[in-house]
Amino acid sequence: MKSTIIAAVACFALTAQAHAMSDAECTSLWKIADSNSDGTLTGVEGERYLALLRIANQTVDANGTLTETRFQESCKTDIFKVATSEPGAPLAGANSFTEDQAKDRVVANGFATPSAMTKDENGIWRGTSVKDGKSITIAVDYKGNVVAQ
Repeated sequence: MKSTIIAAVACFALTAQAHAMSDAECTSLWKIADSNSDGTLTGVEGERYLALLRIANQTVDANGTLTETRFQESCKTDIFKVATSEPGAPLAGANSFTEDQAKDRVVANGFATPSAMTKDENGIWRGTSVKDGKSITIAVDYKGNVVAQ
């Protein structure tokens, strides 16, 4: 029994490592993210990545910057990988996210400048955001699914 549990844990660890981003993938992502090539992500270029760090319960720099070293470390643990929304989302349910946590999920999914959001009677945070220069209605459910409507 004990050996079965150890084998299962080992298989899980190997599978998790197999899906982690490589050094080359993380470096490529960094080059795209650091659009002004100054060696840190600040302002708009860092918003998405800082939001993803907060979602993963990681501490973020109080001045809103992200260094390349921290970016690379986080990238290799797949913190910057965004989950796709589940079919049928947004799903009704008891939503424990704060408005700021819902906005982080919006930003992490590639949307910009989320508006003030309100939680409806189904536990779904609703508001507007911008994607590709267009204003879009967005919803965030209790599981963190972000849906453009």
